[in-house]
This record gives sequence, C-alpha cells and structure tokens, in this order.
Amino acid sequence: MPKRLSRAEAARLVASVRPWRLRGRYIARSLKTRDFAESLDLLKRIARAAERMGHHPDVELGYGYLRLRLTTHDAGGLTIRDFKLAENIERIIEEWGRARSARR
Repeated sequence: MPKRLSRAEAARLVASVRPWRLRGRYIARSLKTRDFAESLDLLKRIARAAERMGHHPDVELGYGYLRLRLTTHDAGGLTIRDFKLAENIERIIEEWGRARSARR
C-alpha cells in the first residue's frame, strides 16, 4: 500500500494538477458538459484509465456535470496514486475537449 501523504505534501502536489482542489482527505474536480450523454462519454474514458491503474475515482454524474473525487481509501487519505490518476484524467479531459470541439 502506498504511503499516505502529509497535508503539506498534498498541498504542494495539488498545485501541479490544477484545477483539482484539496478537500480534506480528497482532491476534487468538477466539469460542466452539454448534457448527460456527454458526461457519461467523458466518464467512460476516465473509467478505462482508472481500470488500467487499478485506482478509481468517486464519481457524481448528472445532466451537464461530472464531479470526481480521488483518495486512497485503504491508506485513509491521499497518496501519490491519487495525483498520478489526476494527471491522467487531465490528459483525458484535454483530448476529450479537442474531440468535442472538432464535432461542433
């Protein structure tokens, strides 16, 4: 199991994955989408990356939004795995945004 990060370590690392925010034992990110189908499409892309890493976000999905929270439950807080997944998610969001713009 990865080592749980101190609050100071987590605060330093969250700066590298903006717009993620430190929320206690989580880092969190919200996105706006056009509708439910678009939220679901983005979530499916994120889910594939999470499965490959064996590390999964807590998710809230709805019409026009997707909210993600990352923590390492078995460590009782944030670990380096959360920040690595956040970096991967940011790359996915960038790719998804480019594909979304091309469809317009």
